[in-house]
Amino acid sequence: LFSVTLPSGSKKAALVESTQADGKTFEQLRQECLQKGKLFEDPDFPAVDDSLFYSQRVPVNFEWKRPGEICKDPKFITGGATRTDICQGQLGDCWLLAAIASLTLHEDTLKRVVPHDQGFDRGYAGIFHFKFWQHNKWLDVVVDDRLPCVRNNLVFVHSADQTEFWSALLEKAYAKLNGSYESLKGGSTMEAMEDFTGGVGEMYETKNPPSNLFLILKKAVERGSMLGCSIDITSSAESEAQTTTGLVKGHAYSITGVEEVNYRGAKVQLIRVRNPWGQVEWNGPWSDNSREWNTIDSSEKTRLLHNSLDDGEFWMEFGDFKANYDKIEICNLTADSLSDDVRKKWEVNLFEGNWIRGSTAGGCRNYIDTFWTNPQFKLRLDHPDDGDKLCSVIVALMQKNRRRLRKEGLDLETIGFAIYEAPDDQDHQGKDFFRYNASKARSRTYVNMREVSERFRMPPGNYLLVPTTFQPHHEADFLIRIFSENKAGAMYPPKPNPPEEESDEEKGLRRLFEQIAGSVRNTKPQSAVSCRESLTFTQRPVISQVATQHLTTGFTEIISGLRSVDNTGMLEFEEFKVFWDNIFPRMKTVKLCRLRSALNAAGMQLNNKLLQLLGLRFADENFDIDFDDYLTCIVRLENMFRVFKALDTQKKGVISLNMMQVKLIFY
Repeated sequence: LFSVTLPSGSKKAALVESTQADGKTFEQLRQECLQKGKLFEDPDFPAVDDSLFYSQRVPVNFEWKRPGEICKDPKFITGGATRTDICQGQLGDCWLLAAIASLTLHEDTLKRVVPHDQGFDRGYAGIFHFKFWQHNKWLDVVVDDRLPCVRNNLVFVHSADQTEFWSALLEKAYAKLNGSYESLKGGSTMEAMEDFTGGVGEMYETKNPPSNLFLILKKAVERGSMLGCSIDITSSAESEAQTTTGLVKGHAYSITGVEEVNYRGAKVQLIRVRNPWGQVEWNGPWSDNSREWNTIDSSEKTRLLHNSLDDGEFWMEFGDFKANYDKIEICNLTADSLSDDVRKKWEVNLFEGNWIRGSTAGGCRNYIDTFWTNPQFKLRLDHPDDGDKLCSVIVALMQKNRRRLRKEGLDLETIGFAIYEAPDDQDHQGKDFFRYNASKARSRTYVNMREVSERFRMPPGNYLLVPTTFQPHHEADFLIRIFSENKAGAMYPPKPNPPEEESDEEKGLRRLFEQIAGSVRNTKPQSAVSCRESLTFTQRPVISQVATQHLTTGFTEIISGLRSVDNTGMLEFEEFKVFWDNIFPRMKTVKLCRLRSALNAAGMQLNNKLLQLLGLRFADENFDIDFDDYLTCIVRLENMFRVFKALDTQKKGVISLNMMQVKLIFY
C-alpha cells in the first residue's frame, strides 16, 4: 500500500509557493520593474476580456485603470483594514466579501493574506501580492494593479473610501487564482474562509441546531474563528430578494459578534451580523435605533460599539436570528474544539486522490455494483479523547480546482463520504463487504459544495473511509483532511504467513513445487527452480487448463529474473509461490474496474494513483486488460515493490513515490 500522510502543521505545509508561470517571486518581479522603471503588467492574468468573463461577452465597455489613474492619492490601506472597506460591486461574489469582512476581524490572519510590505509610496511598481491556502499549500498570488472600471469607477469590490484599494486588489488576486472574475459568481463563504486560513469548516442548520449553538458561536468568535450565515431560497427568483424585515435571501452575511446583555432584569442573547453590501439592514428588535437600546446601560452600549449608522451591520436577538437565517458556517482557524471548555490541538492527516471513470469513480452506496471501486482509506483511532471513552474526529472531503474548471464546462460535483468499521484482513473491501455491512458514520447528505465536513465521536478502532461522488463515472480530484484530538494513522496490509503457519493449500503447493523441481532435473527434490523449469511447469496439462499456453521461454526468464530476490534467476519456494499466485489467475482479460480485486488476489495492495496509472498504461478503449498485459503489470509491480521496500530504510511501512520513479518502472 502506497500512502502519503502529512500533518498540516509540518514545514512542507507551511511553505509558500509562487504561482507565476516563470517561477519568479513577488520581490524579484518588483525589483525588476523598479530597475527598468516600468510598472508591472501581469502576463499570467492580463487586462483583457477573458480575465473578466468566459461564458459571455463583456456587457459594457470596461477600462482597466491603475489606482493612480482613478484618484490623485491612492492608498493601499487607510486607517487599518476594516469591515467597511468591503462594498460589493456588479459581481455576484457576496460569499467572498462576507469572508473578507470576517478576515478583517483577525489581525494576524489578515496580515498573512494581505501582506503589508506593499503600497503606493516608496517601492511602488504596479505590483501587489496576496497569500491564499489551496489544497494544503500556501500560494503567493501576484497581480498588477490594473482594475476594471466604468466611467472612472471600480466595477467590482471597492472600499467606502474611494482612495483605498486593498479590497479591490485582493478580489483581483482571488479571481486570478480561480481563472477569472466570472468564476467567483456564487459560492459558499466557507470556501473563501478556508482559503484565507487553511482552517477546517463546519456547518450548522438553525432549524435543527445543537442545544448549545449559542455557546458554540460565542466560543468560535472568542477563538478567532470566521463565521458566516445565509437564508435559503426555494427558487432562483428569490435570489437576493429583500424581506419585509430588511434581510436578503440567498445572500452571504458575516457574523461579527456574539454577546449577552442585561435587558429588563434578564439575560438576552444577541448576535451581530453584517451585510457585505454595506447597507440594507435588519429592521426588527435590536436593530439600529430600535427601542430595545433605550433600556440598555450606557456602558453596555459602549462595550458593544453600538451605533446607528447605515453601514450594513446590525444586532439581532438570537431567537430572531435562528428564525430568519437557515445556515451558519464556521471556519475553525486551528481546528480547536468548540464543544467544551478545554482548548485542544488536533492531529491532522492528509490524503489526496482521484475519482477516475472506469477505475475509481464508483458513485454512492446506491450503486452497489461499483461503490466498492471508490478509493478507500483505512484509519486507526487508538486513543480516546482525554477523560473520555470516545475519539473526536472531523472529516473534511474537498474537491479540487472545480471553480477554475468552470470555463471548461465543469462545475462542482455532488460529493459525500461514508465510514465503515474495517476488518483486519483486507485493505480494499469488495462488493460483498458493502452489501452486508452498514456504515458507522457518514456525511449528512451529498451536496455540490467544494467541501463536505462532519464532526464525529467514535470509539477507538479501525475504520474505512470511502469518499465518493453521488453518481458513478464522474471524475474529479479530491483532498481529505482528518482532524483527531489524538494521533490517528493509516493502516497497511498484513505480512504473509510464515512457513509454520501455512494453510493446507500452501502446503499442497509446496509439495507440488518440490515434485516439479525434482522431476525436471530427474533428481531428488530441490530448493529452487529455474526459469525454464517454470516454463515446463506451466506446460503441464493440469496447469494449462487455467493458464495461457503462449508463454515464451524469454518471457518466463524475465519473470524469473524479476521474482528472484537474489538475482540468480532461480526461484525458491516463497518466490515461486508468489509466481504461481500471480501468473495463473482464472481469467483471460481483466476489466479495469475489477483490476483492484485481481491485484488483491495476486497479493498486490495499491493506492488509487497507481491503480489509475495502470489503467492508463494497460487498458484498451473498452477498459479491458488482456492476460499478457496483466502479466507484464504483475511483473513490474513486483519489481517496484521490492525496490521501494529496500528504500524504506526507516521501516515505517509507508512508501512514497515520485512520478519519475513510477515512469521509469512502467515505461
